[in-house]
Amino acid sequence: MTNIISKSSYLFIILIILTGCKGNDGSPDDYKNPKLNVPERVENLLSQMTLREKVGQMTQVERGEIQITTIKDNVLGSILNGGGSSPGDSPEDWADMYDQFQEQAMATRLGIPIIYGTDAVHGHNNVKGATIFPHNIGLGCTRNPELIQQINEITALEVAATGIDWTFAPAIPVVRDERWGRTYESFGETPELAALLGEAAIQGLQFSNGEKIAACAKHFIGDGGTNGGHDQGNTILSESELREIHLPGYKAAVDQGVYTVMASYSSWNGTKVHGSDYLLTTVLKDELGFDGFVISDWAAVDQLPGNYSDQVEKAINAGVDMVMVPYDYQKFISTLLELIDDEKISIERIDDAVSRILTVKFKLGLFEEPFTNRDLLPEIGKASHREVARNAVRESLVLLKNDSSVLPISKSSSRIMISGKNADNLGYQMGGWSIYWQGGSGDITEGTSILEGIREVFTKDVDYNINGNGASGADVAVAVIGETPYAEGAGDKTDLSLSSTDINLVKSLKSQGVPVVVVLISGRPLILDPILDDADAIIAAWLPGTEGIGVADVLFGDYNPTGKLSVSWPRSNAQIPINVGDANYDPLYEYGYGLSY
Repeated sequence: MTNIISKSSYLFIILIILTGCKGNDGSPDDYKNPKLNVPERVENLLSQMTLREKVGQMTQVERGEIQITTIKDNVLGSILNGGGSSPGDSPEDWADMYDQFQEQAMATRLGIPIIYGTDAVHGHNNVKGATIFPHNIGLGCTRNPELIQQINEITALEVAATGIDWTFAPAIPVVRDERWGRTYESFGETPELAALLGEAAIQGLQFSNGEKIAACAKHFIGDGGTNGGHDQGNTILSESELREIHLPGYKAAVDQGVYTVMASYSSWNGTKVHGSDYLLTTVLKDELGFDGFVISDWAAVDQLPGNYSDQVEKAINAGVDMVMVPYDYQKFISTLLELIDDEKISIERIDDAVSRILTVKFKLGLFEEPFTNRDLLPEIGKASHREVARNAVRESLVLLKNDSSVLPISKSSSRIMISGKNADNLGYQMGGWSIYWQGGSGDITEGTSILEGIREVFTKDVDYNINGNGASGADVAVAVIGETPYAEGAGDKTDLSLSSTDINLVKSLKSQGVPVVVVLISGRPLILDPILDDADAIIAAWLPGTEGIGVADVLFGDYNPTGKLSVSWPRSNAQIPINVGDANYDPLYEYGYGLSY
């Protein structure tokens, strides 16, 4: 009889642990009550969670790995899509996918909703038909925080229309070397721009009067200052330099209330940021007071020293709260459970991480409204959003040269010639992170190429020849040249020279006896010396997104250019890196430079 009672008592204790029975202290359903404050709801829910459920909340998995019961069976806390990973061609496909995933999460024991993350870095850029804005390098030239907030309010609305509740944006690196393949994701080379415009982006995403999604300040810290501009490289700086250049943007983001921060792949003086408890906990969480959660970058934990167990232990103890696995989630879950069982990671660290994650989910209202609001679907890519994008293009353009006032082009001109590989290629003008991770070529989504925009603004004779043949006799020739799309390390380059094709095109146009206007499509400054004498006017158009008509507005004087350089423009490859404040500062065009008509 004694043994039976003991066994029953034991089973009762286990039942209490598993179900989180709170006795007279409150109801197990208190966390579902929106009238309670967020800390109370978090405490109530956390007290009911098993260790396995907590570890599930810390796990983020790529959407392509999710089967019909994956989320439910593994009590996963988060899903993401990598660049170019898509459920289909329409916004409805995205909404359907999100709701199917969320149904699994709501069917778990405690019904904790997932939070879904996507790289909506210049609009909802993974979704065909969405409004795609200029990349940050161009937006930095606007110096206009109100515009950046408006852009991000629209982005939040279009993202929310597909159910998604979290974007891995804004990127707020301070780019110090244009050879870096992610230069265009930066607002510019000064901490002031990162702070001013990053703060505005977060306000638009998280705190607008319309739909709100979680923002993510990235990549903490120093990724724009790596040696040689190598992506995921080593930032070699003293702590005072790191704080002076690369920390202000994050301080502004934390002060603004950003919900999440993504750790950087890069290292600081040889130590990977993902494994630095000093940077992630002491500086970010303790000193700056960041109370959201830290997300790792894509499989970045795997880059830490040691075996996989060592890597997970180091990252979690350093302060990473959620791990972007993204594929072998079962290995991550089992490894983390073993580390906790071996007391290499404390339950206090786990509870801290999960509390931070749950706090964001409660703040977003996911427990009350977990599914897609399909009434928002018509908002995606609508005309008023594209008008804002068109204006963003106009404000981002920088007029670098305008000899003999060849610009603006007169609308009374009888004939103009348009040429260049970037003139009629929507994919090229959007750059990387546009429908596909590395971007693409041609009409990969809905939008207006620069040539199409010119034909809309100038209704007379517009000739187009990609090679510039037949320009003789035209009133003016416009050469739209520059880079083709890339993203991350694939864009790292030691030579930022124009291609021989682009150089030869400009020279050919000049030889035909017509004034030549160069429109440069690029994610960074390129070396202009070979065409400086042949181009009568040069416009830095950056990566303008889907609304190429904004370029035409500037070309024909419907908008007087106001953009000011967010980065210094080097004279030659040998001059890179060059930044305002350098001891021997002699750029081709200085930081803040920009002409008007």
